[in-house]
Amino acid sequence: MEREYDVVVIGTGVAGSDIAWHCRDAGLTVAIADQRIYGGTCALRGCVPKRVLASAAGAVACARDLEGKGVSGEVAVDWPELVAFVRSFTDPIPRRKEEGFRGAGIHTYHGFARFAGKNRVTVGGDTLTARHIVIATGAKPRPLDVPGADLMTPSDDFFYLESLPERIIFVGGGYISFEFAHVAARAGSKVTILQRSGRMLSGFDPDIVDRLVLASGEIGIDVQVNMPLISIEKNADGLRVRAGKEGEERTFHADMVVHGAGRVPAVEGLDLAAGEVETDRRGIVVDDHLRSVSNPSVYVAGDANQRSPQLTPVAVMDAHIVVDNILHGDTRVADYSVVPSAVFTTPPLASVGLTEAAAKEKGIPYVVNAGDLSGRFTNRSIGQRHVGYKLLVESDSHRILGAHLIGPNVGEVINIFALAIRHGLKVEDLTLDAIPWAYPSSTYDVIHMVYPLVRK
Repeated sequence: MEREYDVVVIGTGVAGSDIAWHCRDAGLTVAIADQRIYGGTCALRGCVPKRVLASAAGAVACARDLEGKGVSGEVAVDWPELVAFVRSFTDPIPRRKEEGFRGAGIHTYHGFARFAGKNRVTVGGDTLTARHIVIATGAKPRPLDVPGADLMTPSDDFFYLESLPERIIFVGGGYISFEFAHVAARAGSKVTILQRSGRMLSGFDPDIVDRLVLASGEIGIDVQVNMPLISIEKNADGLRVRAGKEGEERTFHADMVVHGAGRVPAVEGLDLAAGEVETDRRGIVVDDHLRSVSNPSVYVAGDANQRSPQLTPVAVMDAHIVVDNILHGDTRVADYSVVPSAVFTTPPLASVGLTEAAAKEKGIPYVVNAGDLSGRFTNRSIGQRHVGYKLLVESDSHRILGAHLIGPNVGEVINIFALAIRHGLKVEDLTLDAIPWAYPSSTYDVIHMVYPLVRK
């Protein structure tokens, strides 16, 4: 069957869904397609199940941190029960999503979408023609060209394991590995992280990351740097993993090896050449309006966009940009200069704005205030020992340039600094003279971070 639409969206994650709904609300005819069950990464294989797992791990961590301080008794993760709880969130999503689309008058398709021309895609036996085609297919694990790579467990599958293996190796030192490693360690697994370079969590401030690595080691996570993966093979004892630089190879043993070595846009199989959609080694090449540089009918949003940080709020922002550009012409451009991000470990880590390395590269004169807040009673009262911060402020203007935090509730506090950076606030704008922060709270500790900078 051949159908004609104003907009065809490929992908049903947050970016694709928002684009479909907003375009339909504007009166456009819309179709949406997905090769997987409806819902996308965040709802089914990312943020939602991750937060449920992290909450359980955090509860165990909190109880153990307060042991001997008024809390007693064994607290442990019951993995099958926890996975069942995760499914109570995720299982209803595909049906609810599809019913929502249909109720809004959006036509739904299941199967692989492939270009059949600049304005045409095929899905199964259907051919869809549209004025605008949006690629919002998300991301997939980065291919690793090593023997035995097929023996690795995709990070997507970790959420739904029926049982947790005794020994787990996470390949890659990014947020996926760290978040899952903390969950697994709190649930009783022996955990190792293998990072190919000497830097873990390369997008974050190295001094703050060092604090997280220290905290990880204290709960039994073995963090190994300069350990590029060489091979994986089965043996009688499970999986044998070889890693390391030439002449310094080491052997590790595990029951499961999880791929946490980054994700890339999931655009292969779309037959982009047939749609005259230009690509490079990173994926689809788009302009500042998130439009294909070679096919003006095509937009790219969310994790499928090689320029976009792979974060759910950024995918939503991409979606709004694409919708506005479809409805009103190319009026909006993408700006990723202020994007707060967090690693939901125990304790969590968060960052926004410039690191010291980035400030130096840009030639921006700055001053730094860094410190430890573990002695604050708000942190002592919950047994938190790994609490720290680093703020970067422009020397002359006192504008906040960057904030890097570790400790309880930093996933919330970092948004204060994101707002400050976006609107060019100075450190003086965050003091008690400007805002009487609620007390006692984690946000109140902002004043202890900024006051030394006010005096400089």
